[in-house]
Amino acid sequence: MITFNSETTFNLQNEAKTTTWIERVVVSEGFAIGEINYIFCDDAYLNHINKEFLKHDSFTDIISFDYSLGKQISGDIYISIERVLDNAEKYNVTFENELRRVMIHGVLHYMGYKDKTTEEKKVMRLKENTTIYLLNN
Repeated sequence: MITFNSETTFNLQNEAKTTTWIERVVVSEGFAIGEINYIFCDDAYLNHINKEFLKHDSFTDIISFDYSLGKQISGDIYISIERVLDNAEKYNVTFENELRRVMIHGVLHYMGYKDKTTEEKKVMRLKENTTIYLLNN
């Protein structure tokens, strides 16, 4: 089950289509959906979580907590809408595309994709970009 929650005034448009897209990505990788909770928030909210749980005092666009068991993925994915807006402008992409990229980023981590090295980042970015195709088809 995938749920969408908001700690801001932001509301995700077309939740059903987004849910189907995430499910398609997960199944295409050989995994199953457990419980994935998206929490949309602002910079201050996510920075507090970053400091409290990860001991980092910095802004970020996403923090994910992985509760997956085997091939069943589950977790909480916190997304700063402010960071997504800023990054969309910075990278000259639409807000919707940047939001989808960040949303699937957390799920890809649950499925074992990493982004610490240059090569891992390259693979992660390619996966993020190719999953947008599944959203539109």
